[in-house]
Amino acid sequence: MRLFRFLLIFLPLLTAAPRAANAQQITEYRALREPVADRSGRPLWAVRSFKEDGVPHRLVADPATLQNYDIPAAELVARRDGDAGFSATRLGRAVQRYTAPPYRLQNGGATRADTGADGFFLTVDLCPSKRPFERELFEAAEALVKGKAVPVAVMVSGLWLESHPEEVAYLKGEVAAERLAVTWVNHSWHHHYDPKVPLAGNFLLAPGTDLRAEVLQVEQELLSRGLVPSPFFRFPGLVSDGAAMKLLAELSLVPVGADAWLAKGEPPRRGSFILVHGNGNEPKGIKLALPLLKGTGVHLLPLAAAFAD
Repeated sequence: MRLFRFLLIFLPLLTAAPRAANAQQITEYRALREPVADRSGRPLWAVRSFKEDGVPHRLVADPATLQNYDIPAAELVARRDGDAGFSATRLGRAVQRYTAPPYRLQNGGATRADTGADGFFLTVDLCPSKRPFERELFEAAEALVKGKAVPVAVMVSGLWLESHPEEVAYLKGEVAAERLAVTWVNHSWHHHYDPKVPLAGNFLLAPGTDLRAEVLQVEQELLSRGLVPSPFFRFPGLVSDGAAMKLLAELSLVPVGADAWLAKGEPPRRGSFILVHGNGNEPKGIKLALPLLKGTGVHLLPLAAAFAD
């Protein structure tokens, strides 16, 4: 049994995940950081290189808006800039600030807006689960503003993506209908958790975990489904260490924690990152979130708006 669990959780992710119907084939995926520009001359940073159905592509970050794009490599040109140039950008400063020491075992990284944001940031964790999807949560968010896409950050794990095709299709449909504006946040592939193990050896800190693979395979799976991963990452259980933070910095990712995990009794304030689980695993959080979303004066903001220019 121990050998089975070890293979299930920690076997290195050397091959791409099983393909969903009509998915693009993502191959030769690797991390990089290269200054580029698109055909309009907009300065961007290529952070991943890959082939999409055999065609060279780049995952590029707009360092000013904190938005990522999937762009064919042929549509990009190189710029003359060094890594110091990335550090001077809005994205580079956020990466540097929130992956720097001191390192907390839990809830490291950004936990609330570092701007004077007049609103809340709804973050919905989709950890692996067999329970029903919390559609009512998204419907309540959509009802806040009629005729406009409501921003929500969806923290998605790879195993949830694989096992919930109908729910993924629902979210994609709501985005296409301009009822939701989803920021797709990486939440690791396996999201391993053992309730009997202390935090220092649990979640992504469990011995034998291939953290780089846990991060990069989720990105590949999102891209294969036509979804663009954002420059943000949420650690499972909000648990991390210095090595994990340094890897995120290398991968140009901003770690996102929370200061209002509703099920733990943390009240939201203006600028809070509200954490709820949309996978059926934490009904208490949903029961607290629904009255909040159905109240008056609630304004949801896109995650990128939490970070200073």
